Amino acid sequence: MMDNIRPIRTEEDLTWALAEIEPYFVTPPAPGTPDADRFDVLTDLIESYEDRHHSIQAPDPVEALQFYMEETHKNITELGRVLGSRPRASEVMSRKRRLSLDMIRKIHTAWKIPSDTLIQPYHLDV
Repeated sequence: MMDNIRPIRTEEDLTWALAEIEPYFVTPPAPGTPDADRFDVLTDLIESYEDRHHSIQAPDPVEALQFYMEETHKNITELGRVLGSRPRASEVMSRKRRLSLDMIRKIHTAWKIPSDTLIQPYHLDV
């Protein structure tokens, strides 16, 4: 079963690997079986190739806040309530002020946005 596994070096190889792994999502292999081993190897190969060639950068904290606010229909006033002042929220969103650890804690507690997303480095427009 493992004899037709091959490295993924091209987009065509990726297409092949994705087609090979697709049936396992429909019918998951039983743990400890050759099919389960094949699934694990294909998953690792696909992940490695995609990390090298199709990596997705995490959004910076301001982008993450913008996305969250759009998705939850929140506005700058609501962010201001979380941070303690609307002007401070406006400064953060316009990249004039960095998020402090206290602000990150408040946002995480109020909106459940992961702290590590808000700690990422980002540029200011000053």
